[in-house]
Amino acid sequence: MEFPYQSSLTQHHGFVHAGIVSTVLDSACGYAAFSLMPKGAAVLTIEFKINLLSPAKGELFRAIGTVKKPGRNITVTEGELFSYVDGGQKLVATMVGTMMSIYDREGIEN
Repeated sequence: MEFPYQSSLTQHHGFVHAGIVSTVLDSACGYAAFSLMPKGAAVLTIEFKINLLSPAKGELFRAIGTVKKPGRNITVTEGELFSYVDGGQKLVATMVGTMMSIYDREGIEN
């Protein structure tokens, strides 16, 4: 997942807000887990831990989610958010997330 810098996503110092960083990494991790789900399954986050390593400043941001341990009911994921400025890449945040598989639950679309 990637998005360009937008002032509407920043906090008072002009860095992308930690809430946005968390949201994007949560989504990247969720999609990584979802990519391994069988037809008819959905995924929900049940826990995550984020490390904000550097202020999120740059022209473009890219989040990458990977599955560390797949499972039928619980999947552990990792995410990384990189910023890009003048062709350079910098790791600005990491996440470890635990995702829950959902099967045939009313009100949850797959």
